Amino acid sequence: MVKHIRNFLASIKSDLENVKKMDPAADTSISILLTYPGVQVVWLHRAAHKLWLNGYRLAARVVMYLGRMITGIEIHPAAVIGRNFFIDHGSGVVIGETTIIGKNVMIYHGVTLGSRENKSGKRHPTIGDNVIIGAGAVILGDIEISDNQIIKANSVITKSQ
Repeated sequence: MVKHIRNFLASIKSDLENVKKMDPAADTSISILLTYPGVQVVWLHRAAHKLWLNGYRLAARVVMYLGRMITGIEIHPAAVIGRNFFIDHGSGVVIGETTIIGKNVMIYHGVTLGSRENKSGKRHPTIGDNVIIGAGAVILGDIEISDNQIIKANSVITKSQ
């Protein structure tokens, strides 16, 4: 239990440092902690994802439902998200169930990481490391965005890049 708490606190510290590095408007850790919905929902997702992996699927969905109600950001609890993930101006972001997001990824408001098919199995994008996804971008299907990419605002991506 102590190890889990230590890891959680270390990830919060890492997130705060990452936001300060990525967002010139981020001035203090306390302001990020209290007023950055993209950071708050990622913390909720981490808890919900652990619940999901341990079979508490309804509880995980409820946590993420509350996160969506508070932040306007929808992340499925089964989505896999790497460290230092930052959602800036996050309103309207949707991240689907089988999405996989690498480390050091930043996305802006209105981004959808969604599916193109109503099927079981992998149907959402896989995003590599060090990717920036601009506002309003829509990335659909079981496709891959490779490392170190910048997806421009309002892009619609349906093929791997």
